[in-house]
Amino acid sequence: MVMDKSKNKNDLGSQIQIKFITKQEKYAVPDFPFAVDSKIQCVNLNNLVNELLKDKLSDENGTLKKVDFDFLVNDELLRTPLDIHLTQKNVSSESTVVVEYMEATPSPEPKDCLIHDDWVSAIHSMGSWIITGCYDNSIHVWNNRGKHKIGIAGHTGPVKAVKWVSMSDESAVFVSGSQDQSIRVWDWDIKNGTTNCLQIGRGHERAVECISVSPDSTRFATGGWDAMLKIWSSDPNFEPVDLPAKRQKSNIKVMPPIMTLKGHKENISSVHFINNSDVLTASWDHTIKHWDGEIGGIKTEIVGNKSFFDHDYSQLTGSVITCSSDRHIRLYDLRCKEGSLVKNTYSSHKQWVTTVKWSTIDQYQFVSGGYDNQMKMWDTRSPKVPLFELVGHEEKVLCSDWSNNEFILSGGADNTVRIFKNKKIVSS
Repeated sequence: MVMDKSKNKNDLGSQIQIKFITKQEKYAVPDFPFAVDSKIQCVNLNNLVNELLKDKLSDENGTLKKVDFDFLVNDELLRTPLDIHLTQKNVSSESTVVVEYMEATPSPEPKDCLIHDDWVSAIHSMGSWIITGCYDNSIHVWNNRGKHKIGIAGHTGPVKAVKWVSMSDESAVFVSGSQDQSIRVWDWDIKNGTTNCLQIGRGHERAVECISVSPDSTRFATGGWDAMLKIWSSDPNFEPVDLPAKRQKSNIKVMPPIMTLKGHKENISSVHFINNSDVLTASWDHTIKHWDGEIGGIKTEIVGNKSFFDHDYSQLTGSVITCSSDRHIRLYDLRCKEGSLVKNTYSSHKQWVTTVKWSTIDQYQFVSGGYDNQMKMWDTRSPKVPLFELVGHEEKVLCSDWSNNEFILSGGADNTVRIFKNKKIVSS
């Protein structure tokens, strides 16, 4: 290996043995040990692996294609000189160090900026469409190329949550929740560009903060400032209970919840269906609760030491990421019996973190946004340093979405939605 000529002798460490492994067969190299300087860094390891792969990476004309790799040592991505990493992980350098390498995640590319008239407090994507909710009580539909399709009025308070329920080529159904204490189910005629409010959900006594739709799209759950979890049917033919005469004057059907679950003591800040029945909620009362959505009741509970602002559940791993009233992101694994223990903490934001979202195809990656105006992309195996900072917001980030793997979305108090194109389309 060619050493960096800018180093002097005092910068060099002792020689250690490393062995390369990879799960990507097309990049496999001989598995015999290599002697390298103990202070070697990622850039030098990357040069070494590319040199070993030069025959595989050359095209018919002999032009060499360079590949960027990340390196995993003892289950954590290498972000420091190797000797420092080994010391921090309490790994002996006396024996051969196994270094796993994989193709590095490319940096997301900034694409579009969607301009709104007020703070963007809710966002969700499905297929080619993006839906946003704002503090001026409005809802907007955009395509993923940044073109505004329709603005929707109806709520009388800031819209704090929006979620697509179902979608076809001709029409789509979505649900919204607002500080006006109501939930509205909407039908959007894509071809004609019109919307119709199918149902209004009433039952929350204070502002609605969050919505989640079940994987089979038959139900959705809501939470808010009344500390109540409510589960609703998305079927527009679901029969409502008898209504007061003044409400029957409206031609919009008023729907009741299927179930109301009590347990939290303060605002429910986020809610997620784990499957078609079970629901996970996070609250300002410092708890995350796992609910049985069929019979009601709490299955398990995670107790934190801060108010939870947001959480997200990974269908790939069963892990939960949370953000709280501090600058830290925490990782939990619901499958572990000791699930109340924090598995890892991610610290890079300078102020409160308000939103976190998992990748839908990569079990290790998630994004976060906060009051420091920053969006960050993370790998769970790199707790101290994010993969990338997704710059663009000039005010605090209030919401994010990564439902469509191709696009990372964020909305904020600068009245914009930022769209970043994720170049890693297929999980490694």
